[in-house]
Amino acid sequence: MADIVLRDIEKYFGNSYIIRKLNLSIKDREFVVLLGPSGCGKTTTLRAIAGLEEIDTGDILIDGKAVQSLHASERDIAFVFQLFALYPHLTAFENIAFPLRATGQAQNVIASEVRRVAKAIGIEHLLELRPSALSGGDMQRIAIGRALVRRPKAMLMDEPIGALDAKLREDMRTELKRLHVENGSTTIYVTHDQIEAMALADRIAIMNDGVLQQAGTPTDVYLNPANLFVAQFIGSPVMNIFDAQMDQGKLRLGDTSDLIPFGGHLPTTKAKGLKLGIRAESVKLSHEAKTSTIPMTAHLIEPLGSHDIVDLKLGSNFLRARTPSGFVSGAGAQVHVELDAAQTHFFDSETGLVMPRMNG
Repeated sequence: MADIVLRDIEKYFGNSYIIRKLNLSIKDREFVVLLGPSGCGKTTTLRAIAGLEEIDTGDILIDGKAVQSLHASERDIAFVFQLFALYPHLTAFENIAFPLRATGQAQNVIASEVRRVAKAIGIEHLLELRPSALSGGDMQRIAIGRALVRRPKAMLMDEPIGALDAKLREDMRTELKRLHVENGSTTIYVTHDQIEAMALADRIAIMNDGVLQQAGTPTDVYLNPANLFVAQFIGSPVMNIFDAQMDQGKLRLGDTSDLIPFGGHLPTTKAKGLKLGIRAESVKLSHEAKTSTIPMTAHLIEPLGSHDIVDLKLGSNFLRARTPSGFVSGAGAQVHVELDAAQTHFFDSETGLVMPRMNG
C-alpha cells in the first residue's frame, strides 16, 4: 500500500482555478473522503492523483516519489468510476481478469486471483454471467473487483455508488468499508453525499471552489467546523445559523427582539459581525420554564421515526431542534427552549471563519 502526499497542487482552465494550493497527506491504509458540492474540484483532484489529469503546479508523491510526470499506467493505482464501465461482451470473470491478462499473467495466477477477489466481494456465483444479466449493485461489485484484483498501491473511487438506489447504497457502504479493512488498502473516495463521507471515512477533506476548507475525522469536522461552509455542509439537518448580538449576557438572534439566555463563553476576538451556529440536537426543549429557557412556538414538525425535527418560530426565521418522537404534540404547541452553550459556535460574518472562545 502507499502514502500519498499532495503538495501545493494547482489546476486551472484559462483564468479559472479548479484546484488552488491544495495540500493534503493520506497515510498508508487510510480511508480519506474528498467531500464537496459539484464543481468544487474533488474529482479533478482524484483524476490528478491517478494520472488522468495533468496539474499545472505542485507535486504528487506516492511513497515519497514524485509521480506527476508519470503516465497513469506507471503509478500502480486503481480507479473505480461512477459508471461501471464493464465490457458488455465479457463475463464477470473476464471483466475482473482483464487487468491481469493485459499484463501477461499466467492463466493459473489469473484464475486464483479472480476467485480470491470474487469471494471477498461475494460474487462467486455470478462469475459466468455477463453485465446485461446483473443488477446495478452486482455490476459495481465487479468494477471494484477489477480494481482490487491486481493489488494496487491505492484505490481511487469517484462516487462509485451514486447511481444506486438508497437500499443498495447503504449495503454497498458497508461492503466498501469491509473491503477496505480486509485489504488494508489506501483509499481515496469522492462524494458529494455527507452521509457517505461520515459513514466511510477515517478522515474527510472538505473542498469548495477548489480550496481545501478542512480535513479531519468525521467527528472533528462535525463538532468543530473550521468555517461557515463546513458548518453548513456537514450535518442533517443543516446547522442553525443566525446573526447574533450579545445583550447583558443574553443573545439576540436574527431579527427577533427576544433575548435568549446564554451561559457560555464569548469569542476572544472582535468582529464587525457575528454569527452563531448550533446544531439541532443542541437545541434543548422542555415543557417547563426555567431561568435558562425562553418560550417558543412550534411551527412545523417532521416525524422521522426515531426522532422528530421541530421548526420553532424565531422572528421571521426558524430554529430547528431534534427531539424524541412525539415530544412536541403538534404545530402551535408552546415549548421552552435552551441552547447548549458548550455546543455553540461563533463565526466572523465577513470571513466565515470560526472564532476562538474564552477559556474557563
